[in-house]
Amino acid sequence: MYFDITMPITLFAAVLVAVFLNDKVEQKLKGVFEGKEFRNRDALLLVASIGVTVSIVIFIPQLAIMALFLFSYSMVLFIFGYLFSNMRSERATVSLAAFIVVGLILSAAELFVFRNSGYSVYGFVVFMGFSGLVLAALLYDRLRTDAGERWYLAALPPALFISLYFFFSETPIWFPYLLNSYALVFAVLIILYLNSMFKWNTMLLFVTALTVVDIILVLFTGTMVSAARTVSALKLPILVSLPTVPTIQFRGYELYMSLGLGDFFFAGLLAIQTIKRYGRKTAVIALIAMAISFFIYETYLLNFEVQAFPGTLMIICGWLPVVAIAELAKKRSHPS
Repeated sequence: MYFDITMPITLFAAVLVAVFLNDKVEQKLKGVFEGKEFRNRDALLLVASIGVTVSIVIFIPQLAIMALFLFSYSMVLFIFGYLFSNMRSERATVSLAAFIVVGLILSAAELFVFRNSGYSVYGFVVFMGFSGLVLAALLYDRLRTDAGERWYLAALPPALFISLYFFFSETPIWFPYLLNSYALVFAVLIILYLNSMFKWNTMLLFVTALTVVDIILVLFTGTMVSAARTVSALKLPILVSLPTVPTIQFRGYELYMSLGLGDFFFAGLLAIQTIKRYGRKTAVIALIAMAISFFIYETYLLNFEVQAFPGTLMIICGWLPVVAIAELAKKRSHPS
């Protein structure tokens, strides 16, 4: 019998990180959104927009898809960078110095490791220029007197991401290393970014509608699978793709399992909203149940050679029993 523990553990770990970071981030994000929350209509419109986007993405030119995703990812990185850029001067100095070192390492890699690449010289120039600009920012930061946000520090993560994508996406370090690293980072950031907009009842409506749409797009129309293949062909971090453990060989190649960022967000939204309603202990139990449910479904996929299955359904089947038991216990302890 084939089975895999890598993806269920990764799902659990990524959402757990988001759960523990949420307390530090949520109030700042509520300030950005001015305390606004999704209404039921907004949640349904969001699900509808997701369904429409997935359905038409295969007809959109690849250059437009790439520009859209790079812009969206860059904005998320900039927003989170800006929110936490008002750090102490010493931490800012360490952060800027780290970016300088990274830029120098990447320029050396372009010059000595990937020198046969047609764009290695351009990459060397870009990363050296990146380090030079960060050095200038470091010198400026040492002279500034105010303690506010640093836009130049917030701009560095998206600039580095875009540079890495253009100059390293065709190298062996992009997949699986950098691609999966960025995908996991974005998975956590998306959970944190959107969770603050939901409340319990709106979340229930959203996850129910999204699960139904996901089932239709995966099992009936197949457009979700086609869209994922179209976008992943651009080597954008929209999927976390990891080798199975234990290793499974398929047609002479090591088998990788993939899970979209939307499924990570789905699990993270369920976990954080569960904390708010039932407490952290119940949320952790629910997260463990989601990972176990995902493991069971994934084992079924591996042994019966099913090409794709709705990740939302795999996740929510673990969450529902835990929440149902918690709701019953809550009603018994607080009878109306």
